[in-house]
Amino acid sequence: MFRPLPRKKEKHRINTNIDSSKVRLVGIGIGGDSSLKNGIYSIQEALQIAQSKELDLVEMNPKLDPPVCKILDYKKFLYEQKKKKKQFKAKQVKVNTKEIRFGPQIGDHDGKVKIKSAEKFLMRGDKVKVFVFFKGRSIVYKDQGKIKLLKFAEEIEEYGRVEQMPIMEGKRMYMILAPKKFS
Repeated sequence: MFRPLPRKKEKHRINTNIDSSKVRLVGIGIGGDSSLKNGIYSIQEALQIAQSKELDLVEMNPKLDPPVCKILDYKKFLYEQKKKKKQFKAKQVKVNTKEIRFGPQIGDHDGKVKIKSAEKFLMRGDKVKVFVFFKGRSIVYKDQGKIKLLKFAEEIEEYGRVEQMPIMEGKRMYMILAPKKFS
């Protein structure tokens, strides 16, 4: 079951493509011939063992001296790696951060519109970064901005929780809200 030279996209060198005179075989006593032990073999011996089992000699770590190799079914190995990668990717959760911006003297109606937007984002599972932007001399109303942010958090507490309390950064004060877990 010897395979031809691997295509360029494959990461591992297999069979006759391995360019070392000696290799370290690992994991060969499992489920097969237990008379073989892990250890250093000449490339010819290792290829002979692989051929007798109708499997491939795969170079796992070429950086070591001698390189580490395993005897296995290469196509099955690639398939299982791809499957593991896909499962890992499926388990990852991507969290987006949405921004909502307003001034320190925002009106009640405008504030309610911003709250509705934040509720929508939080219900989708996104984080929300709410910030008050101070233009020109409005920077003297820092306390007013902080009050607005805290009221905003109070209005939206049904959908999200405060992950980070209001912080002043340059000309803007921001607060981060995270969605609540609904069950």
